Amino acid sequence: MNKNVGSMDRMLRIIVGAVIIAVGLYYKNWWGAVGLLPLLTALIGWCPPYALFGLSTCKVKAQ
Repeated sequence: MNKNVGSMDRMLRIIVGAVIIAVGLYYKNWWGAVGLLPLLTALIGWCPPYALFGLSTCKVKAQ
């Protein structure tokens, strides 16, 4: 599993994930759990749809 999420992409995913979780908690709605997806992909550095379509925002290539 090669990393395919770059640093700027990771920062945006963390921010977006945190905002979605916060909104879900504020409105006491289970949709806040959706915020875990961008947060998780940012933390592990790998995005399944990116891998499926052969995309990468990571500048460093794994060997």
